[in-house]
Amino acid sequence: MNKKEILSLSAMPAASPSYPRGPYRFVDREYMIIIYESDPDAIRHAVPEPLVPDASNQVFYEWIRMPDSSGFGNYTESGVVIPCHFEGQPCSFVAQMYLDDEPPIAGGREIWGFPKKYALPKMEVAHDTLTGTLEYAGQTVAMGTMGYKFEDQARDPKRTMSSLQKMQILLKMIPDVDGKLAICQLVAVNLTDITVKGSWSSPARLQLIPHVNAPVADLPIRRIVGGRHFIADLTLPWGRVVHDYLK
Repeated sequence: MNKKEILSLSAMPAASPSYPRGPYRFVDREYMIIIYESDPDAIRHAVPEPLVPDASNQVFYEWIRMPDSSGFGNYTESGVVIPCHFEGQPCSFVAQMYLDDEPPIAGGREIWGFPKKYALPKMEVAHDTLTGTLEYAGQTVAMGTMGYKFEDQARDPKRTMSSLQKMQILLKMIPDVDGKLAICQLVAVNLTDITVKGSWSSPARLQLIPHVNAPVADLPIRRIVGGRHFIADLTLPWGRVVHDYLK
């Protein structure tokens, strides 16, 4: 390969890049989100400065089904999102993500800094119940339930649109060849071209089980606020650096 050919590649490995160039379009992306109140000290420990945790002490535990994702395929994701503020602007800090597909793990980490690890999340409808589970290294570490389309369009689609448009913040860390950090940044991204296809709410329940390599239970449940369920098409664009820890 010559220099031009090398620089035209979208990702490693050169013989078969893990993912193509974006931006990346998601069709019928389905969310199950259980909102709960947690311990403020645990939240503060999980959130990197200069982000400021929201005063509500809320944590969003999410399952997301992505059956049609350009470049990434068909997969499921689960993880922890914490409402915060950055320089006075509301945002969502994406703290932990677990999924079952290599291309979005590699692309998510390398491009934006999404905190992705391989695991086995599952989201499905069981009779009248929307259910989510997360298995890591053969052990169940999260289980959530809510009523399936329990309150038809009870959650205003405009509010759902607003929540999807909210700025997401990632802590991107990539080491150099000597093991020291070559990149240490806060990266912001805003989803675009959003079409909300359905939005529901329901009472919900959530169980988190301590696990050393999937520490979702480190943000303990104090009170369940409720569940959200919605379906949307959207585009994941490129991100932007909003804070550089090495400068």
